[in-house]
Amino acid sequence: MSVTELFDRAAGRSRMDRTTIRRPDDFHVHLRDGAMLQAVLPFTAAQFARGIIMPNVVPPVTTVAAAIAYRERILAARPQASDFIPLMTCYLTDATAPDEIENGFKDGVWAAAKLYPAGATTNAHHGVTDIPGLAPVFERMEKIGMPVLIHGESTDPEVDIFDREAVFMEQSMLPLLKRHEGLKVVIEHVTTAETLELVRAHARHAAATITPHHLVINRTSLFQGGLRPHLYCLPVAKRERHRLALRQAATSGEACFFIGTDTAPHRRTAKEAECCSAGVFGGATALQTYVQVFDEEGALDRFEAFASENGARFYGLELNRGTITLERREATVMAAVAVEDTEVVVFQGGQTLPWSIGEVSP
Repeated sequence: MSVTELFDRAAGRSRMDRTTIRRPDDFHVHLRDGAMLQAVLPFTAAQFARGIIMPNVVPPVTTVAAAIAYRERILAARPQASDFIPLMTCYLTDATAPDEIENGFKDGVWAAAKLYPAGATTNAHHGVTDIPGLAPVFERMEKIGMPVLIHGESTDPEVDIFDREAVFMEQSMLPLLKRHEGLKVVIEHVTTAETLELVRAHARHAAATITPHHLVINRTSLFQGGLRPHLYCLPVAKRERHRLALRQAATSGEACFFIGTDTAPHRRTAKEAECCSAGVFGGATALQTYVQVFDEEGALDRFEAFASENGARFYGLELNRGTITLERREATVMAAVAVEDTEVVVFQGGQTLPWSIGEVSP
């Protein structure tokens, strides 16, 4: 019997060795394209029934036609017998037309639109330079009930990287929420306690995704024993108090918080480079990490809501019918995934995790 089990028994607590939940969805997925798509998609498809697909590929997905073509490439790359459903998003630019947005949404092509401040992250250089200038697009989205997903960081080079989320929330997000009070907004991959409070205050029409890695690492983790490039992502991990606030929010049962892994694969050569690419590949360990956090926080009874219900309801989607079982069974995770002549390092790869994925029922 482990030390943890002895402690639980002494405290009179019972431990769940397995939990079966409705099949979950991932509301923030980077699948990339080409060989990378082929390599990483099976891991997301094995864990999630649906995924909100990020449009920052090359070239970015800015039109309905481009979204349809990308969706077909994803469907063709699914493992045999997989029923994974990609939900496509539109990459907003300063030139995005309201009619293109509405036509794609009404035809069932777009599930949402993604707003990248220009230059904020990977392949975001085509992004938005003037958020208030997109008012006609936001007004149309507000009218048709289409969500906008926001990478919430300031791109002002004078702003400290650890403050960019906070500055964006004050200077851009709050004015946007005030101007468009009926617009459905998802603040992606939140990293600070203050942003969590902002979401709570606007929960009538705002929500937030929380990644597995931001629940596990803080900014010190990036420098533990040396520079850890495979933990570098945007938004960058923050202080420990923020990590603890994220864990509390994720496990709280509040409907405005849900899964968004932000699994973002990069080749090892791009991560271990003079100028390191931002992104953590968590697609292979997402549910194992989330369920471990919920277990550690004594909130396994709230895991299904976070993983399988809150996001679907916010997006207006039917809940999935199948189930997936997570088991308290130790397993060592693969260290990396091969992609052509290189590989992608897995978040927590090579480690032995206490939870594993069991049976999946469609």
